[in-house]
Formats: sequence, structure tokens, C-alpha cells
Amino acid sequence: MKITEEMLVCEILDLDDELEAVFKRHGLLCLGCPGAVSETLREAADGHGIDIDALLSDLNRQVQRKEEV
Repeated sequence: MKITEEMLVCEILDLDDELEAVFKRHGLLCLGCPGAVSETLREAADGHGIDIDALLSDLNRQVQRKEEV
């Protein structure tokens, strides 16, 4: 599974509970935010001034770790 910038924030959060911590480390407190159900990862990152490439890298690294276990 690869996370992309076109995915909705809620879709990403539903993949793995540990992804919430990645969002928080990047300054995105998306869990419970009304925008999480309608915003793509790109829209959320742009709206909060977050580096989308760094966020995607960290999210996908976390997903990959889980798949390797």
C-alpha cells in the first residue's frame, strides 16, 4: 500500500492508528477535524503550510514498517 497526496486524510488515518502520530509530528491534528473527511492530503498540507514530500515520506515509511512485520 502506498499513500498518495490524492488520498483523503480520513482514508489514510483509517489505514493504521499509528499514522496519527506521523500527522501530529508534522503539525497536522487531523483526527476529529471536519476537513479530514473531505480534504486530500495535498489540500491539508497546503492549508497548513506542511511540506507534502516530507509528510508523504514519513507516512509511507510507517506503512512499510507495518508491512514488513
